[in-house]
Amino acid sequence: MITRIAISAVVLPLLLAGCSNQPTVDTNVRSFTGGMPVDLSGSWERDYSRGDDAQTTLNMVLRRASRPAPDAGYPGNTPYPTQDLSKIVALAQLAELITRPDVLTIEQSEFEISIARKDDFTMLCEFYGGFAKRTQSDYGTEVCNWNGTRLESHLILPDGLLISHRFTISPDGQNLHVSTTVSSGSSTPPFTLNRYYVKFDRPQSEFNCIETLSMKRVCSTGEIRP
Repeated sequence: MITRIAISAVVLPLLLAGCSNQPTVDTNVRSFTGGMPVDLSGSWERDYSRGDDAQTTLNMVLRRASRPAPDAGYPGNTPYPTQDLSKIVALAQLAELITRPDVLTIEQSEFEISIARKDDFTMLCEFYGGFAKRTQSDYGTEVCNWNGTRLESHLILPDGLLISHRFTISPDGQNLHVSTTVSSGSSTPPFTLNRYYVKFDRPQSEFNCIETLSMKRVCSTGEIRP
């Protein structure tokens, strides 16, 4: 398995590589009328019987990148220098780190979709008047859009890094496919991992909680009076 490391340790080498080109992202958000095309809300847990293995996918990408170029004048000529192959490994490490949450909690209203991921930051898509609103966070700029019934989220990070998530729900509403692609603004090929989730009923908490001015958050198994 690819070693899971802190996001800064993965991102910094890519930033220091000096990528001059910015990744391309569809900023012409498609409009839609009426309600949102599909309802993604619910609690989702990862289905480990399906989806990509990060190491296997990385090996496949590296083999493709190491093949001789069609116009190679001699055997062994590769389209990607060694430093670019290292960037592919870094992208793979980042993709595995991003896709590690095994539980997603999606809340959807008329105007917003919030995707909470266990042990990771919450993604937010806002739609007003049939168009998506760009949201800013400590990580970068997030741009969302609907592509038919598929929700797409693009997080634009500094210095040419782009993280794209594509959420597709099954017709019966019980399965969720999430395709995550990490790319840089250089000629390095993007790296994609596919994850699958199944809907589950989250058990209700046995505790009732209220917020108080004096004691802040108070929880109890019985009735709580303010």
